[in-house]
Amino acid sequence: MNSIPANFNAKPFAYHQEITLEIETLTNLGIGLGRVDGWVVMAPFALPGETVRARVFRNRANYSEADVVEVIKPSPLRVKPECPLFGVCGGCQYQNLAYSEQLVWKQRQVREALARIGGLPEAEVRPTHPSPKPYHYRSKLTPHYEPPRRDGAFSIGFLRAGSKRALLDVPQCPIATKAINVALPGVRAELAARAAKLKRGGTLLLRETHEGIVTDPANLVSAKIGETNFQFTAGDFFQNNPFILPELVEYALGEAVAGGARNLLDVYCGVGVFALCGRKKFERCLGIEVNADAVRRAQANAALNHAVNCEFRAGAAEAIFAGATFPASQTAAILDPPRAGCDEAFLAQLINYGPARVVYVSCDPATQARDLKILVAGGYRFLHAQPFDFFPQTRHIEDVVTLSSSAI
Repeated sequence: MNSIPANFNAKPFAYHQEITLEIETLTNLGIGLGRVDGWVVMAPFALPGETVRARVFRNRANYSEADVVEVIKPSPLRVKPECPLFGVCGGCQYQNLAYSEQLVWKQRQVREALARIGGLPEAEVRPTHPSPKPYHYRSKLTPHYEPPRRDGAFSIGFLRAGSKRALLDVPQCPIATKAINVALPGVRAELAARAAKLKRGGTLLLRETHEGIVTDPANLVSAKIGETNFQFTAGDFFQNNPFILPELVEYALGEAVAGGARNLLDVYCGVGVFALCGRKKFERCLGIEVNADAVRRAQANAALNHAVNCEFRAGAAEAIFAGATFPASQTAAILDPPRAGCDEAFLAQLINYGPARVVYVSCDPATQARDLKILVAGGYRFLHAQPFDFFPQTRHIEDVVTLSSSAI
C-alpha cells in the first residue's frame, strides 16, 4: 500500500488515482499534456495522439502530474528508444519519438514561444535544421557522483527523471560520442576504486577533442570550425555538438552579412567563434565579452588564425558598446547570450547603438522571445527564425532569429 505524502493535495484526483488520458500536445519541457473534463494533466514520455492510462502523483494549483502506466493507443510515430534507461534517466525526453517528428515539434515550440511571450503570432519560423547525427553527437559529458550510501551503493550518472536530487547510475550514454562511451567505463572504474574515500559529491568531465578524450577541465584543447582553429580549456563553454556547429555558424554569419553590413559585432563572444569565423566576410570584427578570461582566449585565437581584422575587448556591463567605433548603419551584431538571455540594460544599449542588423542566437526560445519583444518595441523588424537541433532526443532547442533596423 502506497503511503500518501503529508503535503498531498487531494483535489481533483486522489493520490495514485489512475485516469485515462488523451495526449493533445507537448509542452516546452517535452512533457505530454492532456485534459480530463478540462483539467490539465501532465504525463512525461507520453506522445501527442496517444491514449494512456496514467497514475496521478501530484495536484498543483492549475494542473496535475501523472506517470504513464500503460500506453493504450500508441502514436504511429512512437519508436523504440536506443537507451535502456530512457524514461528513468532525466537527460532525454524524445527518444521514443521519430526524429523527423522531433524536428516538427521543436519548430512548433519556437513558434509558440514567439507568439505567447514575444507577441509575434505571425512570425516566420523555418523548419528545424536537423543534426547530422541524431545519436552519438555530444562531445562533452559531465556525469555526477555522490559519496557511497550506507548500503554501499555508488552511482555515477545523471538525475532521475522527475527528480532534482536522486542520481541514476548511467554506464553508457547513446547521445554522447562513441569515443566518450569507449572511455567512460575506465573513468567510472577509476572513480569507483576510490569511492570509499570520497567525502562529497562532484562532477566528472569527458570531452572529445583533437587531442583525444580529456578529463581535466584545466587542460588546453583545440577544435576547428571550417578553416578556423580554436583553443580553449576543456572546462570552458564551447558548443558540444561539433557536427551541426559549422552549419549554425555559417548560417548566422550569412544572415549578418545579408543586410550589406561591412562590420561585425560579436556580442557575448566567448572564445571568439563568430568574429573569427566571419573574418573573411567583414572588413572589421569586434568581439565583446564581460568575462576577461574569455577575452584573453579570444585574443589568443585571433593570433592563432592571423585574424588581423579581429579585435576583442572586455565590455563593462554599463557601457557594453563603448569600444564600438563602427558606424551603426554599416554594422551587424550577432548576440549569443547564456540561457538567461539579455538583461534590459543591455537591450537598451543595443537599441541606442542601433546596428543595421541583429542576429540573435539562443539556447532558450522563451528568454529569446522575451528579449525580442523589447527589441521589436525599440524599432527592430522581425524577419525570421531558424531553429537548429543541437540536442536531438532532448527538449532543448537552439534558435537563430534575424532582425533588421526599421531604417533598412
